[in-house]
Amino acid sequence: MLHDLLPRRVEARRILLATIFSAIGRGLTLPFMFIYLTKVRDISAFTAGLVMAWIAVCALVIGPIGGWAVDRFGARRVVVPMLLVEAAGVFSMGLVHNVTLAIGAATLIGLGGGVIWAGVNVILSSVTEEHERQKTFGLNFTLLNLGIGVGSVIAGSIVDIKQPSTFQLIYTLDAIAYLIPFLNLLFMRGVGQQLTVAASVGQPAARKAGYREVFAHKGFRRLLAFSIVMTISGYAQIEVGFTAFAIDVAHVKERVVALAFTANTLVIVLAQLIVVRLIQRRSRTRVLALVGVIMGASWLILGIAGVVDGRNAVISSIAVIACAAVFASAETLISPVNPTLINALATDELRGRFNALGSMVWSISGIVGPVTAAPLIAGGHAGIWVALTVCGCLVASLLALSLRRLITPEQDGLEAPQVESVGNPQSVTA
Repeated sequence: MLHDLLPRRVEARRILLATIFSAIGRGLTLPFMFIYLTKVRDISAFTAGLVMAWIAVCALVIGPIGGWAVDRFGARRVVVPMLLVEAAGVFSMGLVHNVTLAIGAATLIGLGGGVIWAGVNVILSSVTEEHERQKTFGLNFTLLNLGIGVGSVIAGSIVDIKQPSTFQLIYTLDAIAYLIPFLNLLFMRGVGQQLTVAASVGQPAARKAGYREVFAHKGFRRLLAFSIVMTISGYAQIEVGFTAFAIDVAHVKERVVALAFTANTLVIVLAQLIVVRLIQRRSRTRVLALVGVIMGASWLILGIAGVVDGRNAVISSIAVIACAAVFASAETLISPVNPTLINALATDELRGRFNALGSMVWSISGIVGPVTAAPLIAGGHAGIWVALTVCGCLVASLLALSLRRLITPEQDGLEAPQVESVGNPQSVTA
């Protein structure tokens, strides 16, 4: 079954393979940055939170610039050096001894990450056929989660807060892992070139397009609105609000939270490939609407744990774990559909900008999430937090449904894309 889901071109397969190794490196440090800054480097919890939020701020600032650069110079020329920038930031994080150095390292991580994700999506889109992009993005997400899970397990057996050198080791290994996608793209000279649309014979060259044309696209504006509401109500809360609610409101043990995240990863890894097959040739907008319903249901399940309030440890624990598992099922739907739809709406000359704005959504949620969840839950308003997240997910579903009338059936995934003829000026340069 895995072979059937692999993209046809060897370049796409190489990118997917590099994803595994880079994700393992990411998994080494992802769960431990807050612990490292607070317990090992003695930075206050509040300041450590600001340092982590600063990564999202830097990514948000550079996102539009990165999108312009990808369209202007080609994705490969932009991604390759930015991989080294983020690697330098990751390596530097292992050497910090004060807040100033931590902010400096976070800046490099944010600047690199704010460009790389969108750039790689552009490259992956350019080396896959339209009909296989959805399953390719789904497979990429599966490999990403699998790698992070493996890296987290490896790091868990290495780190010791009493030995700073163990944290320096995982940050060094994470930085080294960036060399794999770096070398992979460095020697793939035929991919990620500047995407252009040639003028028709006898017609003057088109005016140079920019972000103005991207925002003029009604369908993309609606998709962007859906993504912002969905990530703020979903992904941003699973990273902050979920943990705070589980510990402070449901009163479950830390190991239950760890089991919940393990369940989340297992569902994604085991179910993603099956889900990709099930949603082929189905309305992408309806799938996105279903994502909002499922994520909203996951927060209601978590609310049950809060109602029980630790009086029944078994029920509370089951509800917390079930919330993460149900949430993961929604992730298996949105991960292949959202980037595919973005690239279905994008034009070649603006593909970098479309993907940059799509990636910036994650930076926005990374800033808004902690600001909204922490005060509500810590202030004793956990019920309001649950209500807001559920309502936000349902609003996102309505936005997804309203998107359907703004795009073509082919963009919605209901019709097979037309095969482009050789020499078609609209074809992708790869």
